[in-house]
Amino acid sequence: MRSGKKGDAAVGKTKRGKGSKIMAVADASGLPVSVHVVSASPHEVTLVDQTLDAGFTNEVPARLLSDNEYGSDGLDEWLREGWGTEMIAPHRRGRKRTKTQDGRPLRRYRRRWKVERLFAWLQNFRRLAVRYEFHAENFLAFVQLRCIVILVRQF
Repeated sequence: MRSGKKGDAAVGKTKRGKGSKIMAVADASGLPVSVHVVSASPHEVTLVDQTLDAGFTNEVPARLLSDNEYGSDGLDEWLREGWGTEMIAPHRRGRKRTKTQDGRPLRRYRRRWKVERLFAWLQNFRRLAVRYEFHAENFLAFVQLRCIVILVRQF
């Protein structure tokens, strides 16, 4: 018999079936700093802490660029107080509260394509595009292996 926690494979229900999320943090040139694999069910805002904890180094990024899913005031305040990190994310269109982001920090948001390029590099590894591994630890190991390959090719 196999004993263990049910749903331990980091696979959650999505609109298209079951899936996993690869959460990643990249540096200014698009190289991976931190990767984390979780179920596709929880919202990304709740996974920021786990992703920052899974970093390859002990350094904490000074700024995080993210899309407007992360544009909550609570997350901005939590990152500023807990990690000393500035969150740069555009506000959603229908925001009713006063805006906290002005145009100067949002100019950095134009460089977000480098983070998307990291995800494209990860998806070029077929083993990550189609998740063959059942266990989350094995899948995370292959994600980290791909990050190592990306880092070695850059240097």
